[in-house]
Order: sequence, then C-alpha cells, then structure tokens
Amino acid sequence: MSGKRKSNTLTIMKKEFARFFKDGRMVLSTLILPGLMIYVLYTFMGSAMVSNFSTDETHMPSVYVCGLPESVTPVLSGLGVELIESETGEVEAIKQRVTEQEADVLAVFPEDFDRDVAAYDVASGAPAPDVTVYYNSASTDSAAAYQMVVAALDGYESMLANRFDVNRAEEEYDLATEEDTTGQIFAMMVPMLMMIFLFSGCMGIAPEAIAGEKERGTIATLLVTPMRRSELAVGKILSLSVIALLSALSSFLGTILSLPKLMGAASETMNASVYQIKDYLFLLLVILSTVLVIISLISIVSAFARSVKEAGTYVMPLMIVTMLLGLTSMFGGGAQESLAWYCIPLYNSVQCMNGVFSFSGNLMQILVTVGINCVFTGVMVFILARIFNSEKVMFSK
Repeated sequence: MSGKRKSNTLTIMKKEFARFFKDGRMVLSTLILPGLMIYVLYTFMGSAMVSNFSTDETHMPSVYVCGLPESVTPVLSGLGVELIESETGEVEAIKQRVTEQEADVLAVFPEDFDRDVAAYDVASGAPAPDVTVYYNSASTDSAAAYQMVVAALDGYESMLANRFDVNRAEEEYDLATEEDTTGQIFAMMVPMLMMIFLFSGCMGIAPEAIAGEKERGTIATLLVTPMRRSELAVGKILSLSVIALLSALSSFLGTILSLPKLMGAASETMNASVYQIKDYLFLLLVILSTVLVIISLISIVSAFARSVKEAGTYVMPLMIVTMLLGLTSMFGGGAQESLAWYCIPLYNSVQCMNGVFSFSGNLMQILVTVGINCVFTGVMVFILARIFNSEKVMFSK
C-alpha cells in the first residue's frame, strides 16, 4: 500500500475514532456496559444458584442399606442420617429413586458380610468383600451424604486392616443423568450469553458508522473525495474492528471477573481456578476473532440501509441467527470433535467456547476457528469495498 493510500486509510480511521470516543453515550454502551452487564448478570446467576448447589442444613439424608451387617450399624448410625434397611430385590427400584433425587444414597453389602470379612486373608491376594455405594452428584444433599458414608466405611475398613473394599468394581456409582450433570451447565449457558453480548456491542457501532453517514449525507462527501473506495472500506472496517475489539475485551474481562462467583456456586471444589491460563487465552482469541466476523457482517448489512433505524431492522435477522447458533451449545452433548464444524463462522466460535468451558477444547480447534474467522473477515472487507463502489447502493434514497 502506497504512502498516500495509507494516509487516506489512517485519516478515515482517525475520523471514526474521533466520532466514537467523543460520544460519551457510545463509549458507555459499547465499552463499559457489555463487561459490566456480563459481570452483574453472571454474578447474579452465581448468587441465585447458590441455594441449588448447597446442602439443606435441615435435610436428613436418607441412606438405604441392603444387607446391613450388625457390625456396621453403629458406624452408620452415628452419621446423623436416616438409615433405611431394604431387601436385595429392591436395589434397582432404590437406584431409580436415587437417580430421580427421591433418595440420597444406596449402600449394598454382600451377603454374609461379617463372616466373609472375618475369614478374609489379606495376604492371599484374593478379592476382598466389596461394598457398593450409589449416589447422585446432581444433588448436593446426595453428594454430601455419599461423602459421609464412604468416609465412615473407609475408616472402619482401616480398623479391620483393609479386609473389605468400597466401590472396587468398574461400574458407574454416580447415578446422575447426563442432563443433570452440573459441570455442563455453564458450558451450555455461557456461550449463548456471550454471543448475545458480543453482537449487541457490535450492533451499537457499525450501523451508526455506515448507515448513519448515509442518513446524514456525509458519506457522499467521503465518496467524492480523491481516494479509492477500497481505502474508505478498509479504514471503516479497521476502525470499527478496533472499537469492536475493545468491546470484546470488555466482555472478556466481565466474564473472567465474574467467573469465580459463577463457578463457585456449583460446589466447593469447582471454581474458576480449575481453568488454566491457556483456557483464558483460548477464550480471548475466540472472542476477538468472533467480533471481527460480526462487525464485518453488520457493516455490509448497514451499507444497504438508508438510515440507522433501517439498518437496525435489517440486522435483526442476523441477530436472531446468532442467538440460534448460541443455543446450539445446549445440544449435542458437548463441543463438536470434527474440525469441519470449526470452518463455519460464528458456529465455530460457539463450539470453541463450549469446549473451553467444558475442558474439552484443544489448540487445533482454536487455530482453525481463528484462521477461518480472519479469512472470512477479509472476504467481507473486499465485499464492502465493492459495495462502496456501487453508486446505486450508496446514493439510494
């Protein structure tokens, strides 16, 4: 790019920056409110969910026991739980009750447990009698009761020189259904909310910069100046992208600052520290590249509008599509594994965010997403330059 062309592009960028940063309303709505709203919303969500992720102090855990030995009765009775003895034929029905959160814990002892424990020789290498304990991690009361029962049994096992085991077999003792797994709640919700906030931030600046210029008649002055239309397009898209990236950083900071409160509501062991620095970097890269895609799309749509209000009307279908793509994080059981899905702009961003928050994202998915988003943005810049060359579009009344 020649020096004069660079000068023209920089002039357009300076003009846009001056228009934006001198407007306190736009600065507030674009740079401050997105991060602030995300922080307040996510913090409120975390506080509102505390009751769902904490135990009820007045609740008496119900522990169903099948084949309760006389030797273990004093051990479990001292836990402050409601012991309910059951028969072997009721095991499956009680497991279903645990799944439906109607019962907290089911402990199943082998038949003749006391006799087998007394006869067991630790040096023999043979499998020791095994006690199975079932619970539901989706219920904090069930999870807390499970921890108490297992801790009591482990202590009793140590007293008997490890003459029996607890949950030795390779089977699933957590009866929570996939839909109830709390670790996936945030991975499903946060991408959708993030896409909405990012789109709202971009929507606040692009229509005003292009459709607003047409409405005020100032775009005509720019188009008749001795500069290439491509220089105008590049200057517009670069300046809007910088502003949009600042908006994205606001959203990113709001997410990071509110994450401890949001994640802390889930459990005492699940908090923001479970994410590593690379996870935050992945999220930042995805957010920045996503903003480039959104701002370029809104810029093109705004170029066809004759006023800011009309541009808002044209952009609404695009916003609905973005929201629907955000909703895909709630379906499919986690992020897509095939890299082909990460070649679809906006959808790839949702999948990457889902992967980051559910600990399943990887570098290749992030790189493909960022690369595709940047290439897509470049294509949109080229299209915008061609639109600026159209007298019919730019001077339509």
